[in-house]
Amino acid sequence: MTFKGISAGAAVVVALMTVPVAHAADWPDRPLRLVVGYAPGGPVDTTARVFSKYLGDKLGQTVVVENRSGASGIIGAQAVTNAPADGYLLYFAASPTMTMSPLVQKTENFDPRRDFSYLGLIVNYTNVLVIGPQSPATSVKELVDAARANPQAVSFGSAGIGASNHLSAELMKIKSNAPMLHVPYRGNSPAMLDVVSGKITFMFDITSTAIPFIKSGKARALAVTSRTRNPELPDVPTMIEAGIPDYEVTGWYALVGPKALPANIAAKLTQALADVSADPAFRKSMIDGGYTIDNGGPAVLQKRIANEYALWEDVIKKAGIKAE
Repeated sequence: MTFKGISAGAAVVVALMTVPVAHAADWPDRPLRLVVGYAPGGPVDTTARVFSKYLGDKLGQTVVVENRSGASGIIGAQAVTNAPADGYLLYFAASPTMTMSPLVQKTENFDPRRDFSYLGLIVNYTNVLVIGPQSPATSVKELVDAARANPQAVSFGSAGIGASNHLSAELMKIKSNAPMLHVPYRGNSPAMLDVVSGKITFMFDITSTAIPFIKSGKARALAVTSRTRNPELPDVPTMIEAGIPDYEVTGWYALVGPKALPANIAAKLTQALADVSADPAFRKSMIDGGYTIDNGGPAVLQKRIANEYALWEDVIKKAGIKAE
């Protein structure tokens, strides 16, 4: 009697233990949702939609893109941090949201350094410093010299206070010790139009969106922000080559999930991400779009977030930028 009772009890325990294991082993058994923290049609959204198709192919499930825009990506990011850690809601993370926006937005209980499961990097992208064709500066040095000679003569545009291109220019100001006037806009497009027309002197923009202006002669490229030259602009020097010491700003997209994802689900997602990165068709689509593939895994991504968060925290403090 006692033996049978123990056996029955043990069987129940074993059954209870195996339920979540079996469920996790079957993951994913329904469509996934991939949150994008920006509006449809922009570079983050369009890249996420390409990526979602390939990720779905590797996982054997549909991956649906969900746009939850606002607060420079933070609203979408927080939606994922508050989601169940079951792997069915993920975040297509853009570097400004993970390393800049939390420092200039008034956010509570959100820290990208600790609030996610880090699954891996996807691609990198380069920014380029562009000026209008009417500007007399033909190099970064000449631009810096003009700013030092007359601080009101050199202005730069951005997509808003605390945006990636705003902080990129602030880093340039700090490293060159050259005062320049910041003119914030409601997005990159109006800022670029004012660069082209000469209303402002320069701006930093994503290489892929700036190239049409550069190739048409509507804007001139003075330097790219990556440590190595961009294949699409082989004659344009890096900021380091142009005389700004140790200047490197490279944007990236990555895949993250809610904190405390089960280890086996996180491992499946990281492997699927690696498979996507190795897919020749995916690689070609990203390279054609001006990106470079980055297959850095979870540890690399987490370290990168921590390092860049510290960099921009220092820049924001030195520039006197206040959280809004």
